[in-house]
Amino acid sequence: MRRRIPKVLTAVLIAAAAASLFSLTAFAEGEGAYQSALYGTFWSLIPPVVAIVLALITKEVYSSLFIGILTGGLFYAGFAPVRALDTIVKDGLIAGVSNSGNAGIFLFLVLLGILVALINKAGGSAAFGRWAQRNIKSRVGAILATFVLGVLIFIDDYFNCLTVGSVMRPVTDGHKVSRAKLAYIIDATAAPVCMIAPISSWAAAVSGIVDEGMYSGVELFIRAIPYNFYSLLTFAFILALVLMKVDYGPMRRHELNAQLSGDLFSGDRIQKDGEEQAYSPKGRVWDLLLPIAALIVFCVIGMIYVGGFWDGSDFITAFANTDATVGLPWGALIALLLTFLYLLARRVITFKDAMGCIVKGFTAMVPALLILTFAITLKNMTGLLGADAFVAGMMEGAALGLQNFLPAVIFLVACFLAFSTGTSWGTFGILIPIVTAVFPDGGELMIIGVSACLAGAVCGDHCSPISDTTIMSSAGAQCGHMSHVSTQLPYALTVAGISFACFALAGFLQNWAICLLVGVALVAAVLLVVKMAQPKEGPSSQKA
Repeated sequence: MRRRIPKVLTAVLIAAAAASLFSLTAFAEGEGAYQSALYGTFWSLIPPVVAIVLALITKEVYSSLFIGILTGGLFYAGFAPVRALDTIVKDGLIAGVSNSGNAGIFLFLVLLGILVALINKAGGSAAFGRWAQRNIKSRVGAILATFVLGVLIFIDDYFNCLTVGSVMRPVTDGHKVSRAKLAYIIDATAAPVCMIAPISSWAAAVSGIVDEGMYSGVELFIRAIPYNFYSLLTFAFILALVLMKVDYGPMRRHELNAQLSGDLFSGDRIQKDGEEQAYSPKGRVWDLLLPIAALIVFCVIGMIYVGGFWDGSDFITAFANTDATVGLPWGALIALLLTFLYLLARRVITFKDAMGCIVKGFTAMVPALLILTFAITLKNMTGLLGADAFVAGMMEGAALGLQNFLPAVIFLVACFLAFSTGTSWGTFGILIPIVTAVFPDGGELMIIGVSACLAGAVCGDHCSPISDTTIMSSAGAQCGHMSHVSTQLPYALTVAGISFACFALAGFLQNWAICLLVGVALVAAVLLVVKMAQPKEGPSSQKA
């Protein structure tokens, strides 16, 4: 019997065929520069949407991202195979990997992977796990400790994802917290806390985008913090979720499996039992804490060094001018070298085992590096098709006659753009100049609009399976990537819906305190209704 073509694949082929009717290529007169006829149109957002839909349906991220990349290349090339292949290889893969910023992220990931492998081999993680089991007595305590650590590491989201995961995995494993729940807590604190921390790589990025006017970049960022409802309500949501002992959606199944059968992965284990790494029995808690402390200190030093602190700039200015993709590898390399020397001097690891950790650390990061490479390539395809131009035109059109409701509209547009492209920095880089132009007189409404843009960028990035932060949260928790995406999506969408209501209210009231209180009340009410509607059996009813 002939196999039926899956409905999803049929839909993709139909969409591609329809697009091909409009995919006549064009050349700019005079210079001969190539440009697709789909540039700056709705079709520019189709490739990432195809990748995301396929990933959510098939639960397979590599092929989904590749099909999205292929769709983008074909759209750009007018379905000319040779030009499409040339575009994907040269302007997608090679441009993405050779970009200095992306290379810095890759290097930071590898260095952290090696550092984690060293700490594990020396027995530091196991020792910390034993200490935590003696001192953290409940699942609630383990999750809250993870949350607090995530909030405290506000310097950079990449650093946050991998550090929190490395430190807290032994603790949450010991209290039967699913890896999907750990990945959610990591992801839900990484970007949101960076977006409300005045001293962070995100604050520096936002400040650099804002043109000097009524407010400086740093001042506008600080004024926007109270209105960043998505970030603030995400924290309220996590605390309510933990203290009320409620879970829903796919996360409920993962938590139930973890508590009742000890299956932390719900069948989606990314490391086989036989591959677990042996560790030194002489390891101590300090063998984890000192390397992590060195990592934090030298990453901060690296960031302000790159920002010009030793060239005469003050601390805040150095942070505003820094490049995290250079500063973080700078600090991680020093921390790694010091950790090598420290652990060898402690004689908890041999030189041969230390060298072996280089390969093991790199190997552990290969899935994250591969997904990140594909995600960056897909972003490049979207950029070639002019997604930013399409969104800019749509935003300028929406501004007419919607002044008070505009913050809610900005939030939705930012969510969609960040979700489709997987980049929050790219999203607010596109939208902030538009938002400030829409409100030329400044005032409270402009601050709310900028905050809606920042909140929407975080929200879309949080939901997107092709986001680098989402990818690294999976890596930090050592959780299957699509398991992480599918379990956190209902939670992120719940907070997004409440945030949209708060921005709609804020556009008229222009009072952050009232709107935030309404948002917190809605969070508590939603979770209370969910808990009352659930049967008594399940994770939320188990002993904490």
